[in-house]
Amino acid sequence: MSPDPAEERNVLGGPLEPCGTEPLTGFYRDGHCSSGPEDVGSHTVCAVVSSEFLTYQRRVGNDLSTPRPEYGFPGLRPGDRWCVVAARWLQAYEAGAAAGVVLAATHERALEIVPIEALRRQAVDVPDDLSGLD
Repeated sequence: MSPDPAEERNVLGGPLEPCGTEPLTGFYRDGHCSSGPEDVGSHTVCAVVSSEFLTYQRRVGNDLSTPRPEYGFPGLRPGDRWCVVAARWLQAYEAGAAAGVVLAATHERALEIVPIEALRRQAVDVPDDLSGLD
């Protein structure tokens, strides 16, 4: 059973906002980067994927571009929003191929793996509270 997104928090401490519905994302396929005990991979980073990120992921064995209808996966294109595994996002970040991040839709659990500074550097949304950036 999926957690109630209304009760979950984002990396900024606010309510977890939706990440994407076309394609429908999230470990629970509810549009949110919600996370619970079943989500051992921590699909918590709301990424706006780029061609560079998709190419990098394919190169390291995580093909996110090819449709997999048997899993209800349409394949991603640049500009799609997708809840990605925090460790995979960090790996791409460290390799210089990180996708953009929607902070308000990135689950606070991502912070167990990814430093907030890295997420902020790739942020594509502008949070209301920019304190702590100094």
